Amino acid sequence: MSRVKILKELAQFMMTRKRFWLAPIVIMLLLLGLLIVFTESSVVAPFIYALF
Repeated sequence: MSRVKILKELAQFMMTRKRFWLAPIVIMLLLLGLLIVFTESSVVAPFIYALF
């Protein structure tokens, strides 16, 4: 299953079931995942560690 298809299915689920409260949770999880991926082998990693 492609990632785009999964995102389309999630959006369709949220529209038909009126589950708009899921949107901020999904967005935050995606941003956290991107943060982990980009800081894994980056020069920015020491600065991110200082924040937490």
